Amino acid sequence: MTLLEFKTKLHSELEQIYPKNEIDTFYKLLIAHQLNYSSVDSALNLQKVISSEKLDFLFDAVDELANEKPIQYIIGETEFYGLSFKVNEDTLIPRPETEELVHWILKEIETSNKKSNLRILDIGTGSGCIAITLAKHIPNVDVYAIDVSKNALEMATINAQSNDVAIDFIHANILKTSNLSELISNTFHFDIIVSNPPYVRNLEKEEMQANVLQYEPHQALFVKDTNPLLFYDKIAELSVSSLSENGFLFFEINQYLHKETVQLLKEKKYTSIDLKKDLFDNFRMIKASL
Repeated sequence: MTLLEFKTKLHSELEQIYPKNEIDTFYKLLIAHQLNYSSVDSALNLQKVISSEKLDFLFDAVDELANEKPIQYIIGETEFYGLSFKVNEDTLIPRPETEELVHWILKEIETSNKKSNLRILDIGTGSGCIAITLAKHIPNVDVYAIDVSKNALEMATINAQSNDVAIDFIHANILKTSNLSELISNTFHFDIIVSNPPYVRNLEKEEMQANVLQYEPHQALFVKDTNPLLFYDKIAELSVSSLSENGFLFFEINQYLHKETVQLLKEKKYTSIDLKKDLFDNFRMIKASL
């Protein structure tokens, strides 16, 4: 089978499920993964014959895509802020909105007086995308990252190694932590604490795509309708005694609960609270200081 024949098969099998441009993206990603071809190569070598071994993987991938398995889990990797990350069903697939959060943090550091020798904590690190990207772009930084899932931390460790950064990973349940110093050091204060915690209420599940509900880890996504800000409440409380002078707390937030999140931070005595919209014009990020 040639690349052209596979591309034709891919479209015919998936055209009832996905739009054409998304199937074209699947094709490019699958061919890049299996043949190490660029987008240009995959377009210019349509008569290239695919080996039977690689075809086995590609045919399985078509079946998985037909069952709405995310392409990132099929090929086992994705790109985030220009870096490559391994992902599996123990980790969320990094979103563009989280890239925007990282960009905001980097811009804040760039414009601040303290641009090096920083200490950063990422709570709920998952694949490690936030912690690793910050470590990659900030000189002389110490980065710590916490997650409740041992499996996610194993993947994050692999990602840190492949991106050539040093991260101190910590296995802990933040909801059962009474003080961050018990996890790290009672002498530590952080210049930045960042978190993209679970924030999707169960009542919002109907808005989500089937592939997210079926394949991505619910522990990292969903909270009870009755207490949707429990992670924000806990992390904000812990950060009060762990932020350095002029330090910042950054969150990715639920767009429907931005007012409630601001109020929660005010009640915790945070000041200079800034909301920021994402590219889709939703309130998605927040920054606060004490």
